[in-house]
Amino acid sequence: MHGVQLVLLIVIFFFTSTVSVVTGSTSLITVPAMLYFGVEPRVALATNMFALTFLSLGASAPLRKSKLIDRSRLPALASLTTIGSVLGALLLLLVPVHSLNLIVPCAMIGVALFSTMYRKAGGDNVQLSPKHQTEMIGYVLTFFLGIYGGFFSGGYVTLLTALFVATFRSSFREAIAMTKILNIFSSAIATAIFMWNGLVDYRLGSLLAVSMLLGAALGAKIVVHLADRWIRRIFLAAVWILGLKALFVDLLGRGATQTHLEPSR
Repeated sequence: MHGVQLVLLIVIFFFTSTVSVVTGSTSLITVPAMLYFGVEPRVALATNMFALTFLSLGASAPLRKSKLIDRSRLPALASLTTIGSVLGALLLLLVPVHSLNLIVPCAMIGVALFSTMYRKAGGDNVQLSPKHQTEMIGYVLTFFLGIYGGFFSGGYVTLLTALFVATFRSSFREAIAMTKILNIFSSAIATAIFMWNGLVDYRLGSLLAVSMLLGAALGAKIVVHLADRWIRRIFLAAVWILGLKALFVDLLGRGATQTHLEPSR
């Protein structure tokens, strides 16, 4: 990789990590960027996961002492996330990544629709106690999202944020804080498995990790002082943009290009 390409990647990772502290979906931008610059797909996913661990550390550091983190749920959620991430990382060694082409954009658009229709969801001023059945759904889906997070991670934190808002009745601010803690477990476990299988590019990953650590630390400081309505607006705007981009550009656009390139029969 040329020096200019490396600098561009570092800049992309820095700004993406700063914004994605609120929005999540870091990998929907960073992984395609790595692929564009010629990084092999599995190495790109593994190296990105390595860098994501430092993003989560940088984002959670300013939040670890805040009252936003629900410490009563944290042990169970962390355990489910860890187990799920192990399964997801092992799946990456077996399952084609392109199988997620349809799942990711549909899930992202679903999150955007939910957050748009239920305008009170995620507000700091809305204090609702989750029903027992709804709360159990939250734990179960956290486990399955952990599998997805260990496999690819694109949109993982975004989906997890929406899940906590819907099932645990968290505010967006609380959900964002909790997901950053859980993403440390998810990305670190997956990274360890990828390292064991020799998929991580350490030279590239180290540079991108420092960039993400600094970007996420800056983004987390902004979140602490950002009004709830602005967190909601930024979250919704990013989810809509990324969901539509994943659907029309990554999925439908790629399919149309492949069809155009196929020889006529």
